Amino acid sequence: MPTLAEQHCSACHRDAAPLTPEQIDHLLPALPKWQIVERGGIMQLQRTFTFRNFAQALDFTNRVGELAESQGHHPAITTEWGQVTVTWWTHKIRGLHRNDFIMAARTDEVVHANV
Repeated sequence: MPTLAEQHCSACHRDAAPLTPEQIDHLLPALPKWQIVERGGIMQLQRTFTFRNFAQALDFTNRVGELAESQGHHPAITTEWGQVTVTWWTHKIRGLHRNDFIMAARTDEVVHANV
């Protein structure tokens, strides 16, 4: 079976069910640096990446943006001097979908290509 980073997002419909806590617990070990956060009752997947300066942080932000556009799935990205926080969740279902884990894994690949 392909790793999460090797997979592509599938179309998610508004009536799709968010992942169950058991499904999240099954997928999360593949993303050891990511954490589950809850905002406004919505489960989200989040990680903060650190960089040596703003230029590197901005370059990473742009690369994640390109990845998001290519998959039609977009995170919240906060870019600051020396760090970028990326938060994935599926807006349509107000929770986590397998796509969010795929995109988190692919985001990890972007940071390794960035260093």
